[in-house]
Amino acid sequence: MKSDLVDLTLQIHARTERAILVSDDGDREKAVWLPLPHIEVAPRGRHHVVTMPEWLAIDRGLV
Repeated sequence: MKSDLVDLTLQIHARTERAILVSDDGDREKAVWLPLPHIEVAPRGRHHVVTMPEWLAIDRGLV
């Protein structure tokens, strides 16, 4: 069975109680918001591994 989750290494630029602002290259101008109820975040050095449904990653232009 194919998983519909993807793991992406991202940089967090901002955080609210409902979402995080992330980018894959550190460029805040290209950053996108991800809703916290749909994701899991794990620290990895200066970056974070964000696990999310594939549809969300596609919708936000991250894959």
